[in-house]
Amino acid sequence: MEEKAMGKPTGFMEYERKDNAAIEPLERIKNFNEFHAPMREKDRKEQAARCMNCGVPFCQSGMMIGGMASGCPLNNLVPEWNDLIYRGNYEKALQMLRQTNNFPEFTSRVCPALCEAACTCGLHDTPVTCKANENYIVEYGYRHGLMEANPPKVRTGKKIAIVGSGPSGLAAADQLNKRGHSVTVYERNDHIGGLLMYGIPNMKLEKWVIDRKQKVMEKEGIRFVVNANVGKDIKASDLLQQYDSVILCCGASNPRDIKAPGREADGIYFAVDFLTRSTKNVLTGEKKNWVNTKGKNVVVIGGGDTGNDCVGTAVRQGAKSVVQIEMMPKLPDQRAQNNPWPEWPRVCKTDYGQEEAIAVYGQDPRIYQATVKEFIADKNGKLKKVKLVKLEPKKDPKTGRMNMTEIAGSEFEIPADYVLIAAGFLGTQDYIAKAFGVELNQRTNVATEPGKYATNVKNVFTAGDMHRGQSLVVWAIREGREVAHDVDASLMGYSYLSVQ
Repeated sequence: MEEKAMGKPTGFMEYERKDNAAIEPLERIKNFNEFHAPMREKDRKEQAARCMNCGVPFCQSGMMIGGMASGCPLNNLVPEWNDLIYRGNYEKALQMLRQTNNFPEFTSRVCPALCEAACTCGLHDTPVTCKANENYIVEYGYRHGLMEANPPKVRTGKKIAIVGSGPSGLAAADQLNKRGHSVTVYERNDHIGGLLMYGIPNMKLEKWVIDRKQKVMEKEGIRFVVNANVGKDIKASDLLQQYDSVILCCGASNPRDIKAPGREADGIYFAVDFLTRSTKNVLTGEKKNWVNTKGKNVVVIGGGDTGNDCVGTAVRQGAKSVVQIEMMPKLPDQRAQNNPWPEWPRVCKTDYGQEEAIAVYGQDPRIYQATVKEFIADKNGKLKKVKLVKLEPKKDPKTGRMNMTEIAGSEFEIPADYVLIAAGFLGTQDYIAKAFGVELNQRTNVATEPGKYATNVKNVFTAGDMHRGQSLVVWAIREGREVAHDVDASLMGYSYLSVQ
């Protein structure tokens, strides 16, 4: 039997890249709904046909190059399922996607698409729409009854507690349950998902997507306990006594603060608190501790994805103005020579929130090479202005490193009723580490041997941001899969749980 060539060899030459159509900014800011519309089946097949069947598919490599990930950390079989989409074999495509990814319904919405950044098509043209193709596969599965619960037929008798229900905890739970272990997931919030639930705004990930997956996982036998703050309301010793293994997946939830005079002013919030309260308001109308920026001047400190989410949220709330402060210089619009493919492209990206701010206020909200010098409050302690200072890169004569240093006399003030600090996270909250007696490393993450997940405490493991530091959802899922393998091997003496 003659073997068919994968994909359409000339597809990348015949079809231009087309993304799922986005609702125009001025229209989509009227609500907090997802704003991309799926394309027709014919068009999706054409986009899948652009996959080149590379001899060396960097899209699925998940390698570290130049200190940054190139390709998918989950090693998703991207060319294979692109081929299957092109041929219309969506069921097989779904099977292949789920071999490596427990939650394509999440990653196909919130992942920055490392696969596309490493796509060979993108070397001299535009990359394949891998992320949207992935979403098409998994949503096809839900529409056609292919994502129904499939509980294990045999139970091992082993019990595992997982503390934290973010993507690493959920991935570990999913894998271990498939193996036949009995898994209970503890979550301190009122809903599972971790940052998927409350840290990522609804317009990037509508929360019914999480609810839908939770129902499937519960039918498969996973038990979820919410409003359960282990280390405070629930004793660590009780879990260690009741379960054969405990996995800590509590995230890197210590936000990095801005230390400047006037920090105590009323109106300064961490981004994660602002986004959490906003999402709760969107979902339930809850106004307790809600930060409503309507008609207010908003300053966002931090130029990353979380900062952009704050911009998009403030715009939707009807802020009077939104300014985003970024310490570093503006990245180039095109790859620099020292940043070649397939490295992650260090280029300036205008994300959805910035697009919306431009549409509403008529200008890009970002101010580059600046930092806070002082928070200025009125006589009642309410924030009214922020004093900024411009920065410039200077080489440290001792270390040779480039540091951003203040430019003398460059201070300037901007109005600010609210400041949202989106400066990243410093590591895990120490109360959970102290409760279990696990050691922390210099980065305040839970310490393990390199490439391992077992802590210094017997039968206690860790994974996700709590282990590796602040990172992406795909890395959290990968760590969840890896810790599941290690826990399974420790309980059974061997493991056939797949990591990739």
